Amino acid sequence: MTQKGYDVLKAFIDNFNPSHIDFVIGSKDEKVNNDYYEEIKGLCEKNNINFIDKKSETKINSSYSITVSWKWLIQDLEKVIIIHDSILPKYRGFSPLVSALINGEEEIGVTAILGNNEFDKGDVIAQKTTKIKYPIKIKDAIDIISKIYIEIVIELSRRIINNETLEGQTQDETKATYSLWRDEDDYKIDWNKDSLYIKRFVDAVSNPYLGAFCYLNNRSIRVFDVEIEDDLIIENRVPGKVLFNRFGYPTVVCGQGLVRITNARYENEKASIIPLQKFRSRFN
Repeated sequence: MTQKGYDVLKAFIDNFNPSHIDFVIGSKDEKVNNDYYEEIKGLCEKNNINFIDKKSETKINSSYSITVSWKWLIQDLEKVIIIHDSILPKYRGFSPLVSALINGEEEIGVTAILGNNEFDKGDVIAQKTTKIKYPIKIKDAIDIISKIYIEIVIELSRRIINNETLEGQTQDETKATYSLWRDEDDYKIDWNKDSLYIKRFVDAVSNPYLGAFCYLNNRSIRVFDVEIEDDLIIENRVPGKVLFNRFGYPTVVCGQGLVRITNARYENEKASIIPLQKFRSRFN
């Protein structure tokens, strides 16, 4: 699934004979702007690779199964390689890259594990990391992660094709952390947070995700870009209230600090909120 799935599949085809692939299973994801479903399907058709939708019942007898951006539990399969968007054992679970960016992690990475009965607890067979700097959009982080995905999958695939044994190392349970599944409520901006956190949050759930969510004067909007402004002494600080409206770009009070909204749209009309028409506005 997703851009990472497409990038990995294309890289495999560029490096190996597509006949090494029994088939590709794909699925749609309505919660992102582009799930790459059609691109993955088209790449398979172009290279005579059997493509199967997740909804179809499929019996798998392949030597190995490799999962990329896969969100569902896999049962009754042996030799499953799970590629995970974190430096395991940290951020086991769902949307680990988003959680890492929101938390301001200075290092991100990818881990390949052998699947077992508990999610993301398998033995580590490959792991690569990289440093990042903020601010960073999730799209740019995905581009970085996709390159690491490719490196790991190509390395492991070469070993599998050469009939080499894949041996892993047990994860250190004392260092394990978890990342929860996310739904629409998790797109909401909490204006009580500090401005640095809100900037990271908006960037982490931007394209290809639907964008950070809040209300402007009781109308739902999606916020795609904000900039941090120097904090001021506000005697009666109320997070979410507009402090300035310079050239139509609202400066919003945070729990600590200020942010200027530079790109946001009303969710239903898709019209921009910029220039902000009403100075006495509240984001909540």
